[in-house]
Amino acid sequence: MSAEASVIEEGGAPVVPSNGRGAVLVLLAFFVFSATDAIVKIMAGTIPAPQVTFFITVAALVLLLGHAIATGRLHRLVPRQPSLAFWRALLLAVDTLLIHYAFATLPMAEAYLIAFLTPILVAMLSFVFLGERLSRIGWLGVLVGFAGVAVALKPGAAPLNLGHLAAFASAVFFALSLILLRRAKMAETHAALVASLLIVMTPVALAVAAVATDMVPLELPDYGLSLAGGALMLGGHALLVRAFRVGEASVVAPFQYSQIIWGCLYGVLLFATPVEPHTVLGAAIIILSGWLVLRGSSERLGA
Repeated sequence: MSAEASVIEEGGAPVVPSNGRGAVLVLLAFFVFSATDAIVKIMAGTIPAPQVTFFITVAALVLLLGHAIATGRLHRLVPRQPSLAFWRALLLAVDTLLIHYAFATLPMAEAYLIAFLTPILVAMLSFVFLGERLSRIGWLGVLVGFAGVAVALKPGAAPLNLGHLAAFASAVFFALSLILLRRAKMAETHAALVASLLIVMTPVALAVAAVATDMVPLELPDYGLSLAGGALMLGGHALLVRAFRVGEASVVAPFQYSQIIWGCLYGVLLFATPVEPHTVLGAAIIILSGWLVLRGSSERLGA
């Protein structure tokens, strides 16, 4: 992608692509997603996790619809490429189901480590489907980031089972959804991409909640947490869409590794979870990987 090229965002305003801006946006996105995860963890102490997912998704959808109606922009929620928007949303819905199964059957560290294969898969798929190329330094950054996750999580050895397969499949589906997001950048509004995801996720989450668990009535504080979680989910996906519109998928995707850092931060602040030395070392390696990816991108664009 040429540094002089421009993309068309909402309203038709030309915007110069920027991998640096994309990196900042995706860092914010995963910071917000981690906050959503923290709310899910709090609510799941008394409510089944699938039901929590359903209520937060509904809250996000209601907030999005309310904002669109209040601002007279309801038409922006209708995708111009409904087939592409639907398939992306379905990929993300399946990704969510698979990663939840992986978390249920594997230690969290094992599931996270496998799921964080996504940036490597995105780098490969971006080359195949989008013609994007990472420099050698960029590829080194991707691999260093994965190594940083391994150090931070310190996963133990465990026999392979369906949980490992589910975590890997989750990474594949998430990577494919990001490729579709990148392909949709010229045709869709941000709101349409987020709305299509929430519309598909709502019945999927309800079906899983109804089949997997007994529905538990919410207490008043739960409604507030659901609303907060919905707002964060909405904001996270909006930031993710913007990040992959302005930056190259192969460059932006590795910053998913930063979620380990945000997860540790929320763990300390909300759950008094101690931070181990290997976690700090892993976080430092992850930061190094992000710098390598951006440096590799800058050198390639400047060539």
